[in-house]
Amino acid sequence: MTDHDVVVIGAGISGVCAAIKLREAGVDDVLIIEKADTYGGTWRANTYPGCACDVPSGLYSFSFAPNSEWSRLFAGQPEILDYVNRVAHDNGLPARTRFGMEMLGARWDSKANHWRIETNTDEITARFLVTAAGPWNEPRFPDVPGLEDFPGEVFHSARWNHDYDLRGKRVAVLGTGASAVQFVPAIVPDVERLHLFQRTAQWVLPKLDHRVPEVEKALMRRIPFAIKALKSIEYTLMEGLGVAFRRPRPLMRGVQAVGSAYLRAVVRDRELREKLTPKYLLGCRRILFSNNYLQALTKPNVDVHATGVVEVKGNTVIGADGGTAEVDAIILGTGFHILDSPIADLIQGADGATMADHWKGSPEAYLGTVVAGFPNAFSVLGPSLGTGHSSAFAILEAQVEFIVSAIKTARQRDWTSIDVRPEVQGAYVDEVQAALGTTVYNSGGCQSYYLDVNGRNSFNWPWSTGALTRRVSVFDAADFTVTAPEVTPA
Repeated sequence: MTDHDVVVIGAGISGVCAAIKLREAGVDDVLIIEKADTYGGTWRANTYPGCACDVPSGLYSFSFAPNSEWSRLFAGQPEILDYVNRVAHDNGLPARTRFGMEMLGARWDSKANHWRIETNTDEITARFLVTAAGPWNEPRFPDVPGLEDFPGEVFHSARWNHDYDLRGKRVAVLGTGASAVQFVPAIVPDVERLHLFQRTAQWVLPKLDHRVPEVEKALMRRIPFAIKALKSIEYTLMEGLGVAFRRPRPLMRGVQAVGSAYLRAVVRDRELREKLTPKYLLGCRRILFSNNYLQALTKPNVDVHATGVVEVKGNTVIGADGGTAEVDAIILGTGFHILDSPIADLIQGADGATMADHWKGSPEAYLGTVVAGFPNAFSVLGPSLGTGHSSAFAILEAQVEFIVSAIKTARQRDWTSIDVRPEVQGAYVDEVQAALGTTVYNSGGCQSYYLDVNGRNSFNWPWSTGALTRRVSVFDAADFTVTAPEVTPA
């Protein structure tokens, strides 16, 4: 058994950021445990054809590690993975990381005032626990009768089988979210026939992507403020879109008009266009950006089934509308366990109950970072911090600033534990839920992964990215119950 000041679960962008900033603050005894064999998190796991970011590269990077070498305005998966690996190695994290180590459970030991973390190799203890597994960690597999008995090939987009040759195959794709929008155009030229089963139509906007010319890269390298200037422009444009999310009726309809015009221009067939036209206000679900997805659906070897899948019988996929498709392979673009993350079942708080037990299906955390009853524990990219327009890097860096301040303060003042007060967490959750009511996330007229099993929006942040950064980054000890070692009188 080994003991550490801080143990970070996960070596994706959140875990990398947390470890770097903790070490910069003088917290040197930091251990990252990662079940895979390299850094990158979701960018390591998702290797499907066409995988790329839908946030401009200048924003989708660490503020302390600007990159002048992005090849495109919206970087692809291999390039982002290389970037995260490079930042981790440049900051000496390999010496602080144990790959191939998976957390099987963690429980707070009230007597010892530390976390006991069970892994697949041994048990470790930590004064502070930082979970950085991220919401896009565990793929969601649909509960479709007969799917397990399908005689052909089945895989999830986040577990792409690169050894399976799709050329000349009949392929069914289940799901039309952000991943499918990217991989469908990439495989259409190869397959004999593609059957896309679409339970809900998605709004798709054109992606203003382009290759970055060498002259622009040279400018970024030679002029120190050039990267900051570009990032500022991208931030301003994205925040402009964010205003529409918060004021949907007068503003988002204008953005939706762009999506409608794009759909009409690309899909000339009226019947197909009707299938692809959403029946809700743009922004209610995640907005998708693509310059080739709608175009791919017009190809002669593509059939769009505007229905969910109810059963698989042998090689036949059966839709809810009674339609069928004979296929050789099924690719699942069915998303992730976002609001029901399995890690919540593995973490036991001071009362012995798991985080999932406390949440009862509706995740909540003060500032998306700390949960009452779980002392000295922090989550990165936790509940109610997601937006439809900003970068995950901005969110996680604000959280990490909070976490570093909390841990540094506790160490300096020799506190054995800090635990957010339940009434503080409750007031914050009520405030967030009240503000979400008028946003497009809640009022746009759709069902999305933003809503948990109880129908509550436990995913979104209802204000601007600037407001998030200012509020989430500040640690205030008055919000916490603090314990310190007992002092024996002389």
